[in-house]
Amino acid sequence: MEKSKVYYTSFKATMAENLLQKLRRLMITAGMKEMDFKDKYTAIKIHFGEYGNLAFLRPNYAKVMADLVKECGGKPYLTDCNTLYVGSRKNALDHLETAYLNGFSPYATGCHVLIGDGLKGTDETIVPIDGEYVKEAKIGSAIMDADIFLTLTHFKGHEMAGFGGALKNIGMGCGSRAGKMEMHNDGKPQVLDPEGCIGCGSCFRICAHGAPVIENKKAHIDQNKCVGCGRCLAVCPKDVIQPQSGSSVQRLNCKMAEYSLAVCKGRPHFHVSLICDVSPNCDCHPENDIPIIPDVGMFASFDPVALDQACADAVNQMPVIEGSVLSENLNHDASHGQGHDHFHMTHPDTEWRSCIAHAVKIGLGSDQYELIKI
Repeated sequence: MEKSKVYYTSFKATMAENLLQKLRRLMITAGMKEMDFKDKYTAIKIHFGEYGNLAFLRPNYAKVMADLVKECGGKPYLTDCNTLYVGSRKNALDHLETAYLNGFSPYATGCHVLIGDGLKGTDETIVPIDGEYVKEAKIGSAIMDADIFLTLTHFKGHEMAGFGGALKNIGMGCGSRAGKMEMHNDGKPQVLDPEGCIGCGSCFRICAHGAPVIENKKAHIDQNKCVGCGRCLAVCPKDVIQPQSGSSVQRLNCKMAEYSLAVCKGRPHFHVSLICDVSPNCDCHPENDIPIIPDVGMFASFDPVALDQACADAVNQMPVIEGSVLSENLNHDASHGQGHDHFHMTHPDTEWRSCIAHAVKIGLGSDQYELIKI
């Protein structure tokens, strides 16, 4: 199989070329301008960041991509789908407000924002894919209506997928509320150590479905109400809430790969990932911890699978930032981190390779790439 081309440039800037100009040059060199955008509706899938989080990509980067699309005659819009969990992006009105507060206004980015699955997360298009795990993907209609699909991804850690890259941005990010539930539902958590629970109620407050129940100052998860979104795992201060089995993480990753195929197949697509402010958790958190590694650079490719693989490899070659979650975990690791993976060491209950492996298996892309530095 021929290697996919992944283009890369560092965050090093000069007086002759700032980072926004460098991003534009990267996208043009990678071939984005060769796409036929003339009069085409172009979805730019991005994460607007939960309110309170400061690690999300700056809207300035989105403007560079939107301006290039318009320069080529296209009609760009920024998009993301609503969330399952309680927060500032659970419906389209709050989601839009959050996007604008975080700087993604039409005046700052040069294009409008459309919430992919509508007001309540129910505007969806059913996409038949007959996958191993998903038969019909449920994708936000405003995303499937686009003629061309682009992604602008903040590459960071993730508490369930290992890392949040292009495939996470596409697969999970483009799923409607029902789609997100389908991807998560094999990973329903439970309280594995009831005695360790302090009854703080963090899991109850974060859950949109009332699944955590506090009785006698101890929590348990009502499996009939739980949708498997995993937010309770991230907020438990004692880490007593865990997935029921290790295979659930793998199934989540495989479903994300199949949802990504549903979004990308049958239309032109192009992808950009920026490895900066690599927070240990997703930008869905209303906070962000210090980065686990230094900033790396900007990557672009027509192949989202190769792009994720290249970004993961680049991150694993970087030194660890002292004082980060990754650094703390390494200091407590009996093997002293020998041969470790940065993402697995940050979240030991996760793994990311199954998503890429399954994406290769179903023909979405290749994990073999040629890295072209510009």
